[in-house]
Amino acid sequence: MRRRDFITLLGGAAAWPLAARAQQPTMPVIGFLYHQSADPFAHRLRAFRQGLKETGYVEGENVAVEYRWAENQIDRLPELAAELVRRRVTVIAAPSTAATLAVKAATTTIPIVFAAAEDPVRFGLVASLSRPGGNLTGINFFSAELVAKRLELLRELVPRAARVAVLIDPSIVASSERAQKEVEAAARALGLQIQVLNATRDRCRICSACARAGRCPLRQPRRTFQRPAGSTGHHGGAPRGSHDFRHA
Repeated sequence: MRRRDFITLLGGAAAWPLAARAQQPTMPVIGFLYHQSADPFAHRLRAFRQGLKETGYVEGENVAVEYRWAENQIDRLPELAAELVRRRVTVIAAPSTAATLAVKAATTTIPIVFAAAEDPVRFGLVASLSRPGGNLTGINFFSAELVAKRLELLRELVPRAARVAVLIDPSIVASSERAQKEVEAAARALGLQIQVLNATRDRCRICSACARAGRCPLRQPRRTFQRPAGSTGHHGGAPRGSHDFRHA
């Protein structure tokens, strides 16, 4: 499932508890908590609002949304979650494991719709996948559980690969620790040497981590064009291309 499709689904799921209060005179309020900043999340917010719209809720018309962004400061999440609880929002959308853990600790009564990259049962978010129980429901990507499969696919694509660099976001402690254990175990089974590099989702920090590994995958060839003197170009003026290597 694509991330945009998922956020659309999350928007629809977050609207479920609103139906119970639809006939009340006051506008229902959705609390939205995320561990990063708003800017990188803009395209997913559009999908989130689209999901709400598809279930009959339009932000600012018949539903309000209270946003809380931790700006990559995980230690802020508990207080931000507490703010939403004090606000008495109708439902809380938490599209990350870290945000979900914070809101779960803050309330046992307000419905929570989560997105988790880890097994929600192992993290204690729900009792089971088929019967979550409590006040939480959501979607799980099983990212850590698929680490071994990713390495297997990499081995098939690059059979001669012996050393693999793995980028891990250390800001999400529980997820990063689990991911590192999974990738190290999978690498041993495949006979691969692993180099773990810590990098947040900030582009500059990712480039810095890759530089330590000796290569930056974000450094992609950029297409530039050169037109020979007196030439009108190829196919009606479209110039021929050459590669200029720099940061895309």
